[in-house]
Amino acid sequence: MTGPVLDGPATASARSPASAGEPPRPTSRYRVLRFGGDAVSMRISPRAVAVSVGLGVVVVAGLTALTTGDYPIPVGDVVRALLGHADGGTDFVVNSLRLPRLVTGLLVGAGLALSGSIFQSVSGNLLGSPDILGFTFGSATGALVVLLVLRGNAAPASLGAVVGGLLTGVLVYALSRRHGLAGQRLVLIGIAVGALLAAVNSYLITRATLAGAVAAQVWLIGSLNSWGWEQVWPLAVALVVLVPVALYHGRRLAYLEMGRETAQTLGVDVERTRVMLLAVGAVLAATATAAAGPVGFVALTAPPLARRLTAAAAPPLVTTALAGAALVAVSDLAAQRLSAPVQLPVGVATGAIGGVYLAVLLVRQRRGT
Repeated sequence: MTGPVLDGPATASARSPASAGEPPRPTSRYRVLRFGGDAVSMRISPRAVAVSVGLGVVVVAGLTALTTGDYPIPVGDVVRALLGHADGGTDFVVNSLRLPRLVTGLLVGAGLALSGSIFQSVSGNLLGSPDILGFTFGSATGALVVLLVLRGNAAPASLGAVVGGLLTGVLVYALSRRHGLAGQRLVLIGIAVGALLAAVNSYLITRATLAGAVAAQVWLIGSLNSWGWEQVWPLAVALVVLVPVALYHGRRLAYLEMGRETAQTLGVDVERTRVMLLAVGAVLAATATAAAGPVGFVALTAPPLARRLTAAAAPPLVTTALAGAALVAVSDLAAQRLSAPVQLPVGVATGAIGGVYLAVLLVRQRRGT
């Protein structure tokens, strides 16, 4: 096998000369990495790679959460604790309290961001995220039923959140499927189902005890407080299984954004692909919500942020996952430190960021930019 060959940027006009008077076409933003001649090739965007590296640095900056808090720990002691060479107290604080919270936040952010990217592409609408379409409301309903009605603890509540989210996905899809799945109908029905489930959640809280209602309300905001490794492993397993599936269908997401007829012309089984992607997005959203509650606006904000940073035509799924992880990690760190010694739920910080994003989005749409 020959070594990798990196194709230089090619212009569209070089492949197809422009006619007289036609303005020159823009230079391609992609490069093609080839292995063994043309046996294996991979298209990459240098800008997307640079943005992903930058977001990776932001994610690593989340490690600051391991060193600060009520019990400050020097960086060297944190490293020794991660390597298993620290004293008992430091090891407990780093590996049992702070590290699982950080890892949970990173995984929750990545899962919600990927889910939001899938739903926005399938629906063809920037509002097509799981928290707008009602999926996270369904997960919350499942968890609240277990917590407040069945008097279960955290583990059964997480299972209830997954089941509730998946059942909501089935319901929204079934109601939206008439004469083929239409993006606008999916969004409208999702909003309606979400409003209904929000009312159910409010009813369950009003019928609960004071302690149960307070705990449920904190969970509904989205929180990483007092979370341990038991929240990490189910979400990690789900991401290991589902992320490769999402990446494999990444190019088909771009085709779906072109419209049903165009996607079919390009050889995509539109209905089957939509069902597969909706299932993947629903499970990602449900498992992330089960781990930390319905952390708001991450699924709505991270995908367009990643696309704007990379200037990509197709959904940049890897960059989107990193953007979601960075958003939750930084938001949780801010929620912990800006209100110290009180630890705010991470959903408060992401909600503030999401509110600003929605305002900017509305202003840009009004100006036509």
